[in-house]
Amino acid sequence: MMADSDLTPEAGADLSAPPAPRPKAPPIESRFLFVDVAAMRAKQLRRGALPRLDDADEEQADRAHRVQPFKSERVAMEEVRRNLVLYEVPETTKPAAE
Repeated sequence: MMADSDLTPEAGADLSAPPAPRPKAPPIESRFLFVDVAAMRAKQLRRGALPRLDDADEEQADRAHRVQPFKSERVAMEEVRRNLVLYEVPETTKPAAE
């Protein structure tokens, strides 16, 4: 369980400072990995996570003549397409040949 002190800002923290930019994920080249990552992100969005698309991303969407999505699955796909969702691919271990 989280302590109450985890929710309050530190004494020296500047509340007016903008948040640090999120790191970008590496581009996904496999369409199967794209679907897996987008499905997991859509599940997070359905459970109440906040979308990562912001005003700067809307300007990019306007230039590309795209409509801002509102369904969780489409939002997740757009976030993954823009490399806003970090993911990890687990190492695969091959079974030992007998």
